[in-house]
Amino acid sequence: MKVSRDQVAENRQRILDAAAQLFRERGFEGVTVAQIMKAAGLTHGAFYGHFASKDELIAQAFAHVLCPGGEGAPAVGIADYAEGYLSAGHRDRPGAGCLFAALGTEAVRGAAPARHTLTQAIERRIEDFSRTAPGETPEARRRAAIASWSAMVGAVVLSRIADDPALSDELLAETKAWLGG
Repeated sequence: MKVSRDQVAENRQRILDAAAQLFRERGFEGVTVAQIMKAAGLTHGAFYGHFASKDELIAQAFAHVLCPGGEGAPAVGIADYAEGYLSAGHRDRPGAGCLFAALGTEAVRGAAPARHTLTQAIERRIEDFSRTAPGETPEARRRAAIASWSAMVGAVVLSRIADDPALSDELLAETKAWLGG
């Protein structure tokens, strides 16, 4: 039975959604192509009609999560962004949260296409934050944007690592306070 172009596109979106969530929850090695396809409601054999390899899927899943609407995102203030980012809800749901905080340490050893997608997303986030960051010059605003976002990502990573709930909450709250939130 021939599948329509619309159905092919819908199937691809389901695969990317499932992969992005499962990779963030379990890591790259913690999930198989078969598990992704099952979560997408498709057969394992259908995978190769969409992707040449798991590495290609990883890169495409990154792009799917990090660039869903393309360019032109509204400028978001760092404190406003931190309000949701440095929350228990974000910390406790890595499968739906920030790809950098969930997979950053694994992505460092990832394939070049995935790292390139992440690099482009890092640049976009810094540019977005630089538009509203404090500072008298563009250089000062960029420095503040880089430091602020780095602190946020680091705080979420550390808060997920900590097995002491009070310390985990404190890491989020103190980073948010330091950022002015």
